Amino acid sequence: MAGTILKWVVPWEFSWVFLIVFVGTALAYARGCRRLRVPLARRAAFWAGMAMIYLSLHTYFDYFAEHEFFMHRIQQVLLHHLAPLLVIASYPGTILRAGLPLAWRVRLRRAQGGAVWRALSTVLLQPAVVTLGFVALILVWLVPDLQTLAMLDWRIYRAMNWSMVVSGLAYWWLVLDHRPKPPGRMSPGWRVLSPGITMTPQIVAGAIVTFSKTDLYPIFEICGRAFTLNVLTGQLIGGVIMWVPAAMIESAGGLLALRQWLRLSRNGRLPRRTPVRRARVAQ
Repeated sequence: MAGTILKWVVPWEFSWVFLIVFVGTALAYARGCRRLRVPLARRAAFWAGMAMIYLSLHTYFDYFAEHEFFMHRIQQVLLHHLAPLLVIASYPGTILRAGLPLAWRVRLRRAQGGAVWRALSTVLLQPAVVTLGFVALILVWLVPDLQTLAMLDWRIYRAMNWSMVVSGLAYWWLVLDHRPKPPGRMSPGWRVLSPGITMTPQIVAGAIVTFSKTDLYPIFEICGRAFTLNVLTGQLIGGVIMWVPAAMIESAGGLLALRQWLRLSRNGRLPRRTPVRRARVAQ
C-alpha cells in the first residue's frame, strides 16, 4: 500500500525549477494568510488550483499524460483552464505580496513603478495579446508535428506545459479582475463575453479531433500507450475533453466575471455615460 502511494507521489520527471517556484509560492501564500484575514472559500480555491498544478506536472500522473492522448488532454485542461481559474478566482495577489519579506515587497513596488515594468506590462498584458495567446497556445500544441516534437524533447514538453499555466493565469487575471476600467485592463462587459469568444475555436478543434477517423497523433503509439485502448477511442475521448469540460470551465469563468460586473454596478463603480444632448434646431 505504501509503495503504491509512493509511486504516485514521486515525480515522473523531477524538476528543481518547478519545485522551487511551487514551494516558494505556497510559502508566500501561507505567510500572507497568517498576516491577513482570508475567507475560507478563497483559501480553498487557491490550494485546489495549486494541487492540480502539482498533480499534473510533478507526480506519476505526468507519465500517463506522456503515453496516452486523452490523459494528455486532461492534463492540458487542468493546466490551462481549471487550475489557473481557481488560483485567480482566489485573488491571491495581495496575500502573496503580504507573505514576502519587507525588503522584497519594497523592491517589487519599485520595480512595478519603473519604466521597464510599465513598458513590458503594456505589451504583454494587453488584453488582445493575452486573449490571442490563450487560444493560440491550445491550437498550436494540437498540431501533430509540434505535438510529436514536444513528446520527443523534454525541454519542449516542459515549455509547452509552462506556457499553458502562464497563459491561463494571465488570461483569467484579466477576465476576473474585480476593478473597473481603468485601472483594470479589460472592461467588465468584455470580461463576460471573452470566455464565450475564446471557447469557440477550442470547441471546433475538439470536434475535429473527436470525429476524426484517422490517428492524428501516432507519437503516442511510438512512445508506448499506457492503456490497452483502441487508438480512435482514446482520440475521441480526448476530443470530447477539449470540447465539453473545457467549454464548461470557460462558461464558469464567464459567470464569475458577470458576478464581478454586477458587483461593480451595484456599488456604483462603473463609469457613467454622459447623456448626449441634442442641439436645438433653429426655427
